[in-house]
Amino acid sequence: MLIPSNSAEKLGFNDIKELIKAHCLSDMGRQMVDRIQVMNNYDQVLKFLNQASEFKNILQNDEALPIHHFFDIKSLANKAKIEGTFLTEEEFYQVQASLTTVFSALGYFNDREGQYPNLEALFEHLPIERAIVKKIDAVIDQKGKIRPNASRELADITSSIAKAENEARRKIDQVFKNTSANGWTADGSLTIRDGRLCIPLLAENKRKLKGFIHDESASGQTVYIEPEEVFALNNTIRDLEFERRREIVRILTALTDELRPYVPLLLSYHGLLTKMDFVRAKALFAIDIDAVMPMVVNEARIKLQNACHPLLFLSFRLEKKTVVPLNIAVDEETRVVVVSGPNAGGKSVCMKTVGLLQLMAQAGLLIPADDVSTVGIFKQIFVDIGDDQSIESDLSTYSAHLSKMKEFVEMANGKTLVLIDEFGTGTDPQFGGPIAEAVLETLNHKKVKGVVTTHYSNLKVFAGNTPGIENASMLFDNVEMRPLYILEVGKPGSSYAFEIAQKIGLPKQVLELAKNKVGVSQKKVDTLLVDLEREKKEIYDTRIKLDKQQRQVDSLLSENEKLKSYLEENKKALIRDARQEAKNIILNANKLVENTISDIKKSNADKEETRRLRDNLNRELEKNTIKPDQPKTPKIEEELKPGDWVKLIDSDTTGQVIEIARDNVIIAIGDLRTVAKKNRVLRVSKKEVPKEIRKGFSSQTGDLANFSPEIDVRGKRGDEALYEIEKLLDRALMMGFGNLKIIHGKGDGILRKLIRDYLKKYDAVERMEDEHADRGGDGITYVYLK
Repeated sequence: MLIPSNSAEKLGFNDIKELIKAHCLSDMGRQMVDRIQVMNNYDQVLKFLNQASEFKNILQNDEALPIHHFFDIKSLANKAKIEGTFLTEEEFYQVQASLTTVFSALGYFNDREGQYPNLEALFEHLPIERAIVKKIDAVIDQKGKIRPNASRELADITSSIAKAENEARRKIDQVFKNTSANGWTADGSLTIRDGRLCIPLLAENKRKLKGFIHDESASGQTVYIEPEEVFALNNTIRDLEFERRREIVRILTALTDELRPYVPLLLSYHGLLTKMDFVRAKALFAIDIDAVMPMVVNEARIKLQNACHPLLFLSFRLEKKTVVPLNIAVDEETRVVVVSGPNAGGKSVCMKTVGLLQLMAQAGLLIPADDVSTVGIFKQIFVDIGDDQSIESDLSTYSAHLSKMKEFVEMANGKTLVLIDEFGTGTDPQFGGPIAEAVLETLNHKKVKGVVTTHYSNLKVFAGNTPGIENASMLFDNVEMRPLYILEVGKPGSSYAFEIAQKIGLPKQVLELAKNKVGVSQKKVDTLLVDLEREKKEIYDTRIKLDKQQRQVDSLLSENEKLKSYLEENKKALIRDARQEAKNIILNANKLVENTISDIKKSNADKEETRRLRDNLNRELEKNTIKPDQPKTPKIEEELKPGDWVKLIDSDTTGQVIEIARDNVIIAIGDLRTVAKKNRVLRVSKKEVPKEIRKGFSSQTGDLANFSPEIDVRGKRGDEALYEIEKLLDRALMMGFGNLKIIHGKGDGILRKLIRDYLKKYDAVERMEDEHADRGGDGITYVYLK
């Protein structure tokens, strides 16, 4: 239970839901995010958290889950339930694509049985009914169009239409050729008017050709005539097209009838798709905010280690800043933490972080904190943040606060988390302080848990003397007069009112006057708090310095221990090998000396022969003498740069560096692009690269330089335009272009609709937009690729 009803909004939970919705692939997933509720059932919370954690593990450490298409098959199944209705080609394509995703996901988890138990529970006992896909696949192709051979009748009609169109085209081409030879035609080629192929004639020649006039130009100088010879054939084609449409409706109706028994199973598949999209979005958001799975206990307590406010974390990351982590515990011993300190020192952020992370955890969302953090289950969460004054209810700011305090005192219990910002403010401090203290004492007697922020000295004193309530302060650097945003539990903090006023530049006489008006005892308390803060800051800095030095000492000791261990392990082996090598050298030397003496004796001590044998002995001894290792000059490896040729270490593939992004290298290998780590590639000289590879790369880069992502298909027939656009799209994807510009003209919008419907079938197409109204509007389509 959340009190008041807008608590989630005040803590930023609604903003969290919007960020999760941005990761959903379907409207069903987004609707499920809207329905996220804070739960108080331990088993449910644990299940949802485990699901998000397992999916996050898949995204970070396992092969990609084959999730590509999420369509609302629930509405399609409900439509198919009604007798006499039929699903369209596009709707059957959506069912087919969605079921392919479902079966791929089921297969993925079947291959990893037992590895992700909480996700497997989403589709436990759900069968893979491939008969549905087979039935649809027999009728609908991969682009969502009905197959020409879906039935014998459809195949015959399609064949007849093709023959009639070819005959009509042949005849109109012949007529156009004759009229052009006679000089009757206007500039231009054959064009389509009212869905019929027509010849553009000069108006003065319209009586020279028998046929049906479909249209004329704006100036009236050109008329568009369908020749008499073609008119009958085109009528036949039109009749065949009507017949084809009737046959398609019959086929789709029959296919819908076959699908109807599977409607309950389709609804189950729909539920699985929705849940998968929902959990996937939660896991992606968890990766965005570095969230983890905390320890969950079925008790009313919370302990956060190195926690961050997720919205603040995302905001700071954009500004390349880091959030100071929060460490806080609220349990049976420290039930209420009273946070004090200067304005803008982080008190409210501390309290909101505790509240928001508790809401997220109880809603099944991973939280940005260390995994040793503990999150419990609170049955009620009461929040008092901001100014809730109401003209309609005749409530002032303080009255609104008191109204909430009344609810808190009446309804709170040991399983309630209370979050109160600026406790007791809004009225005369002489009376507001004691009332706040009385409320806090009552809540403490009820064993309520919570975090409150305050500037009131009486609450700091009360917290210091009352078991179950603990003072805490936000550290402040009173030398540089800036907040440190670090929570220190155990001591209250000063508001630093005079110090901050002095830094801002309030006149000295005003400050002195203010100090004289403050009570002597209050001034002493605040001075003591300031001194305490200074001492705490010095102790904190010293502790940080000592910790750093201790880590360095520990590192050096560990390194010395490793070296000592290595030497001890290898000393005996090194000595043994050295002795054996010395023994071998001595044996070889002895043999050389003995052989030399023997040869000298044989030569009867001839001087020349003796000198030659002595020199030979010296050379052989030098060969067997162990020479000290010469220090090797380290080879300086030059940094890779665009244009260098490289070879992948784990293969013989050779390519050229296009771009370097941190530790990654983008490499062109023929028409393909790949990304590899720097330590996985080896620079090679241009001479080592085969000529055919260098030539192929040169020609490909030449194609890239000459390639234009723009095409003009005005005046072309639909099939010709689609063929040219498909070629352009293939080249753009191959070369890594992000968008295309298609000029198709406005007219009746037939060609534009044909092109856009065709491009929707491509997974690589992200979205399409009109050109700006001043530059062509809906006569030009921009296609953005993924």
